[in-house]
Amino acid sequence: MAKLRSDGVAAPVIVGERVVRRVEGFVVDVVSPGAGGQRLLIAPVSVSGLTPDQTPRRVRVTIGENAIPAPGQAIRVRTMLGPPPPPAAPGAYDFARDAWFDSIGAVGFTIGQIDIVRLDPPPIRLRLAMAVNAFRWSLAERLLTRMGSTSGGVGAAMVTGHEAWISDAQTEAMRASGLAHILSISGLHMAIVGGFVFVAVRLGVATWPWLALRAPGKKIAASAGLIAVIGYLVVSGAPPPAERAAITASVAFLAILFDRRAITLHGLALAALLILLLKPETAGEPGFQMSFAATAALVALAEAWPRPVREISTPWWIRVPQAMVAWLAASVAASLVAGLATAPFAMQHFNRVAVWGLPANLAVAPLSSFVIMPFLAIGAVLEPVGLGEPFLAVAGWGVDAMLAVANAFANAHGAQQVVASAPPQILVVAFLGLMILCLWRGRLRWIGAPLALSVALWPRPAPPDAWIAADGATAAVRSGDAAVLLRADAKRFGAELWARRRGLEPVTWSLYACDRRVCAPALGAPVRLALVWSRKTPDPETLSGLCVQSEIVVLRAPAPRRTPPLCVDTILLTGEDFARLGAAELYRRHDGWRIVWAQPLRGERPWSSPLTAGVTQRD
Repeated sequence: MAKLRSDGVAAPVIVGERVVRRVEGFVVDVVSPGAGGQRLLIAPVSVSGLTPDQTPRRVRVTIGENAIPAPGQAIRVRTMLGPPPPPAAPGAYDFARDAWFDSIGAVGFTIGQIDIVRLDPPPIRLRLAMAVNAFRWSLAERLLTRMGSTSGGVGAAMVTGHEAWISDAQTEAMRASGLAHILSISGLHMAIVGGFVFVAVRLGVATWPWLALRAPGKKIAASAGLIAVIGYLVVSGAPPPAERAAITASVAFLAILFDRRAITLHGLALAALLILLLKPETAGEPGFQMSFAATAALVALAEAWPRPVREISTPWWIRVPQAMVAWLAASVAASLVAGLATAPFAMQHFNRVAVWGLPANLAVAPLSSFVIMPFLAIGAVLEPVGLGEPFLAVAGWGVDAMLAVANAFANAHGAQQVVASAPPQILVVAFLGLMILCLWRGRLRWIGAPLALSVALWPRPAPPDAWIAADGATAAVRSGDAAVLLRADAKRFGAELWARRRGLEPVTWSLYACDRRVCAPALGAPVRLALVWSRKTPDPETLSGLCVQSEIVVLRAPAPRRTPPLCVDTILLTGEDFARLGAAELYRRHDGWRIVWAQPLRGERPWSSPLTAGVTQRD
């Protein structure tokens, strides 16, 4: 299935360096913002310099300060366009892999204004997709208008998946407090929406005696919940987390329709198998690993949770406190178990630990479950007919309270810790430990606990002494627990990603003398590394001067025709090296340097260059 899937989504991919191209096409959707700002997904009709068989199926561009065009509009724009980026560091997340399975063959940023034009009508399938996305965009704008700019952006993201109006400060606060998962439409949202509809319909059937005596209320409610989940999936734009959650919820509701238990590990396994059959690439995605680890842990907790004996004729003033204590204990246990189950994956993939995540989630859980999501759902359904304002107002109050909680915990002492990634095989050990804890019955299940904690407990290897970007345009060196960035304004995202992955703090100390084209090591630099980021090869005199004062010289440009004699004993990395081998990490050894490249670790894949086949590590 993985082979069939990777071949089925195959589409042209631009090759070579980024160059300026004119793109004409249709705005398919407004996707989540990147480090550079708002982004569009475009179905190009034509791209200058490319023949029709070379034109990518989809293009993703950052639009800068331009106004955001709505999905469905035909546009013309000049862009700096190139292939999807390779991993920022050896063994890091491969963004080109995601782009391949989304049929995105080029990424870049706009130059100048976006012009609205007229083009021939697109194929019917594309028109339907753009019509759905246009409805989502319109609904998101209405939610923003009704709820205000502060809470409206979060509300629009939770309903439609559009994160265009969430500020960087809000995103960082949610991330530092461990609440960022609420912004991404996933299992929590599907469970609340589907469960709310299920309970409401079942209660409605039960309050109508004639219908309750003649119809299976539970199955009617399950059918309504299934319809609600599918409808929410469409409105959300069907991002991968929402697709996974919808399949899992659908399996639970179908189990009720076929007189089976809704929440079981068997049902969860069936949902996982369905997802892997439809999209096998999700097995390597952090979202899939985290969502099913958390759900498996919660189902195992539900199966092991003791069932209290219900007492007969207990006074309400005793029954209510007992119910509150039981609900609080269940909430603490669920948040703790879900947090522990996802912690190994969060550490390994994202290198962040939200220290106050448990109390923050406990504080927000009642808001999201009983206020924000139900009232957002009702308001979104009624908004097209103009009746959603009072419900959206209540949801806005809930969002404001949630943001206040997020800010409070994000600003608490030591709210967020950076953790270096463990060796890749250790995540497999942690996964096996989680499965033993969830699947084994009896006390022997606890032998999985130390294995599940292996990512946190495993000693980290010594971090690299230097890092160089995949195109040779920037670099960073290690100084103690800090990653000194040579060019703080270039490739910042990749540099910070590498630093976090190695457990380092990115800084911009003045250890290198930089001008408009060159960075040279100053006195006291931890690694004598010189960087020439100009696309023009330096003259022999300049290159010789850099080699004299450096042990490593990095050229973004091609290698000189003749290596200067003074550079014979210097490690010289050139544009040809980066084109073939990608990003690099350098380790100091007693007898020289060891260089680990990114491309050999990717293997020979459809989304990686065939030039990398057979490449070995270089000493």
